[in-house]
Amino acid sequence: MLSDSRVRIGMVNFINTAPLYDIWQRTVNRPEWNVVEAAPSVLNRMLYANELDMGLVSSQEYAAHPQDYLLLDDISISASGPVGSVYLFSRCDPSLLAGRTLLLSGQSQTSVSLVKIILEKFYHVVPNYEVGSVLEAQENKDIQAVLAIGDEALLLAQNKTYPHMIDLSKIWHEKTSLPFVFAIWAMREEFCRKNPEVVMEVHRQLLRCRNEGKQELKNISKRVAPRVSMDTEACYEYLRGIEHDLSPDKKKGLIRFIEYLIERGDGAAEALPLKFFPQVEG
Repeated sequence: MLSDSRVRIGMVNFINTAPLYDIWQRTVNRPEWNVVEAAPSVLNRMLYANELDMGLVSSQEYAAHPQDYLLLDDISISASGPVGSVYLFSRCDPSLLAGRTLLLSGQSQTSVSLVKIILEKFYHVVPNYEVGSVLEAQENKDIQAVLAIGDEALLLAQNKTYPHMIDLSKIWHEKTSLPFVFAIWAMREEFCRKNPEVVMEVHRQLLRCRNEGKQELKNISKRVAPRVSMDTEACYEYLRGIEHDLSPDKKKGLIRFIEYLIERGDGAAEALPLKFFPQVEG
């Protein structure tokens, strides 16, 4: 029956999901699957509040509330090196940011924790953290640096306002030799228990869309580039660096990140080992 197939799905609305989500929008015709588009931080809140059943959320959301969630295997937003859309933009070298104002994007918990780990653990500095509009901060000389993600980061990168532009995924890879997983597909555990067939069907569609998206990347780039004022070739090169799988190395990177979160008091010890929904067969 239709009611047995209903599911509330959260999708990140940045162009870094386009290789998967563009195909989904054009080929998945399931009216009973209600899709909500939003930034990761909004989807995090909705999933935790049981306003969604599943979706792409910040890796930190799973680490903070592991008792509520299961993960879907082989789906993520990740990078094995530079990601091109999660940047620390700074007026000075990052090693000089101690005590200076760093404005944080409110769109992603994971990126906020990542920049704090990189600055405090790798650069050994603690800035004065504030949250606000990173695009408006360009004109405010009292703000020494901003963390920007997604489409806002792509716009700032083109403006060239800041002399220092640090790709956080690149620094993470240099320091840990591991990929970084920005977002994972998390599901409310109770929903999975009651609706395993729906979960498996969503998983099949996600894997199909991701695989088809790889084949259509140039056309997808042409469609989404105008959203962030990029030319098609630049958008294509950017999207080539975004990965949507969850390989064994990416799981190691995710585990390392969660270990840092637990160490900082920003994650629950129960988040490890990772909890996955049973793998789709066939």
